[in-house]
Amino acid sequence: MLCRQRRTLSSCCKTKRTDFTRESQMPFQSQNQRISAGEILQAIAGGAEIILHRCTITGRLDANRLFIKNEGFDCSSLDVGVSGDKRTLTLGQKMTFDSCRFEDDVLFAPPWDNPDQLVVIFAEDAVFNSSVFCGQARFSKTIFRSLASFNGCRFERIAAFRSANFRAQAKFQTVAFKGYGLFNDAVFGSDAGFTNSCFSKGGNFTNVRFEGRADFAGVYSESKSVPVYESVRFARRLYGDDETFWRFIKQASQEAGYYQLAGESFYNERCAHFWRKFRGPNYDKLTPRQKISSTLKGIRLLPELIFGRWLFGYGERPVRVLVASVLIIFVCGLFYCSPYAELSYRTDLATTSRSFMDGLYFSTITFTTLGFGDMYPAYDHLLTRCIAMAEAVSGACLMALFVVALSKRYSRG
Repeated sequence: MLCRQRRTLSSCCKTKRTDFTRESQMPFQSQNQRISAGEILQAIAGGAEIILHRCTITGRLDANRLFIKNEGFDCSSLDVGVSGDKRTLTLGQKMTFDSCRFEDDVLFAPPWDNPDQLVVIFAEDAVFNSSVFCGQARFSKTIFRSLASFNGCRFERIAAFRSANFRAQAKFQTVAFKGYGLFNDAVFGSDAGFTNSCFSKGGNFTNVRFEGRADFAGVYSESKSVPVYESVRFARRLYGDDETFWRFIKQASQEAGYYQLAGESFYNERCAHFWRKFRGPNYDKLTPRQKISSTLKGIRLLPELIFGRWLFGYGERPVRVLVASVLIIFVCGLFYCSPYAELSYRTDLATTSRSFMDGLYFSTITFTTLGFGDMYPAYDHLLTRCIAMAEAVSGACLMALFVVALSKRYSRG
């Protein structure tokens, strides 16, 4: 159990900068100014709301500095929970950094050498829209209880959101990740938007969980690098919310020359597109009657489900076509050698002595539309003739699908 207690550090963290204490509740705001990171940290320690517009922040904005004795911050008002060597820092004020420039690192995360030392919680909105991060930006293991907005930001170096927990909406639209964008093990509890963002050196989405909608429309990569995405999970997968994510992976794979990976991403994209058409993104908001109506309308997609996805695999599963062809030949061969079928021979061989090999032979030449003429359905037996016609049509279609799927899969680039 995490034992929460007030930290009274006045004996070791006295400072002369006491302009932004919780008693005054005055927001720390400025515009078009150069501000040191120490001033911002002192305002945070005093519980003041941060409102900065087009400011330049100098120095290292590191939350760990609040707990260093030599820094001299008045931390008596901080909401800190302590459990052993682990601290949980809850920031109860809203923070707005609009069009700001951070000249050094921005660290609301534990240090690299002790990843369990600190957990930062943003209880209110954290807005960094259109800001430029010249140094590292690390929000690893950070918990965002309210809005987390980084729209239009530019990360010149690593942007680390490892194991971050976005419990409200997360906005990363039109963001330029010039370094690596690391989101591995992050949890997006609500909607996540990455529209039109750029991952220049790549991204990491390993073990990321999207509980709400995920929008990756227009996301691209500049350096021909493919993001890592093992075990990524979409809670709304059956609503087609992962379609734009797989489209992003497909395009990045094609540009990097990983055509087989691009094919797998294309298959996942088409599967997501099918669910989007079948249910739609707002299916969970429909009334029960509307859901039934939507499901009945989705029956028209049954041919696509059977032939396009299950059988053809959207051109990425040629083995499925081959297996289906073998099964049809085998089943029809069993029928042709059974007493329910009647075949005629060009020779005087009696039809009652048909073996399984005879039936399999006739099924194969019918499926492949060869038709040697040595065996053919009896003129007066309608069932055998209908089965033979259906098998011939199936064979022509499946062979064409197999050639298309095979050429598409192995002739990329």
